[in-house]
Amino acid sequence: MTEEQNSGTVEEFDFNEFQRQVIAEFRANEGKVGGMFDGASLVLVTTVGARSGLRRTNPLAYLEIDGQPLVVASAAGAPTHPAWYHNVRKNPFVTVETGTQTYEAIAAIPFGEEREELFAKVTEIEPGFGDYQAKTTRVIPVVTLHRIETVPGADRVRGLGDFIVEAHDWLRAELMALRDQVDKIVDGDTESKTVERVPPGLSVELRTHCLTFCSALKEHHTGEDMGAFPMLARRFPALAPALAKLGEEHAVVATLQEEIRQLVEGYVPGESDPALLRSDLERLATDLESHFAYEEKTIVTALNATGPAPDFG
Repeated sequence: MTEEQNSGTVEEFDFNEFQRQVIAEFRANEGKVGGMFDGASLVLVTTVGARSGLRRTNPLAYLEIDGQPLVVASAAGAPTHPAWYHNVRKNPFVTVETGTQTYEAIAAIPFGEEREELFAKVTEIEPGFGDYQAKTTRVIPVVTLHRIETVPGADRVRGLGDFIVEAHDWLRAELMALRDQVDKIVDGDTESKTVERVPPGLSVELRTHCLTFCSALKEHHTGEDMGAFPMLARRFPALAPALAKLGEEHAVVATLQEEIRQLVEGYVPGESDPALLRSDLERLATDLESHFAYEEKTIVTALNATGPAPDFG
C-alpha cells in the first residue's frame, strides 16, 4: 500500500467537532443524545476559560447524590485534570443545562473526607468512574453544582451565607444604636461641656453598648478568619484572593475598633470632646458598611452552597 493510500485510510479524530455535535444533539432533543451516550444522563456545563476568558461548554456525565447534582472531572482517567475543571478553579460561576431547563450555578470542589464519601457513592452508581481512578495517580475531583436562585422570594433552604448577612444586619443595628447614643451626648453638650447637660447614665450605657458591639464584632471576624474563610478558600479556590483581602480588612477594622473602644472607655462627661468621638465612630461605621457590603458580594453565594444555616432553636 502506498503512502498516499495509507494516509487516506486513517482519519484524524476531531474531538472539538465531536463535542459540538454532542452539544447540538443535546439541545435539539431536550438532553437526549444517542450513539455511545444512548441512555446516559448528561448535562451541559458552561465555564469561563481560565486563560482565554471565553465561555466554554462541555457535555458531562450527570449524577445526583442524596439530591445534590454533581459532575466528575475524570477525563476518562487521563493523567491531568480536564480544562473545564481548571476553569472552575479560576471562576466557580457556571451555567448548567439539563435539557429541560437552564440555570446559573456555583461549582464547589469538596475535599478530604467529604470528597471520599461522595466519590464512593458515585462509583456505586457508575462503576466506570472507579475504573478511571484506577488508571491515574491523580485524585479525580468531584464537583458539586449549586443552583443560584435568581427569582426574588424563591423558596429555598436558609444557608450559611444568609446567616452571615443576618449577623451583619444585627451588627449594623447595634452600630446604629451606638451612633444614636453618641448623637444624644453631642446634642447634650452642644452649648457647654457639663455633666448636667448629658442625660443621667448615658455615658455608662454607651460604654456597655460599645463593649457588646465590639465583642460581637471581634467574635464574628475571628469565626470567619479561623473557620469560614479557610474552608471557602479550599472549596472555591477562585475566592482565595478576595478572602485574603477580607482578612486584611479585618485587621484594619480591629485597629479602628480598638481606637473607638479606648475613646468610649476614656470618655468623661463635661471634659471629653464628644464631637471627636462621633467623627471617629462615623469613620468606623463607614469602613464597616463598606466591608460588610464587599463581604456579602464576595462570599454569601458560596457560603449558601456549602450548607444550611445553623439552627439555634
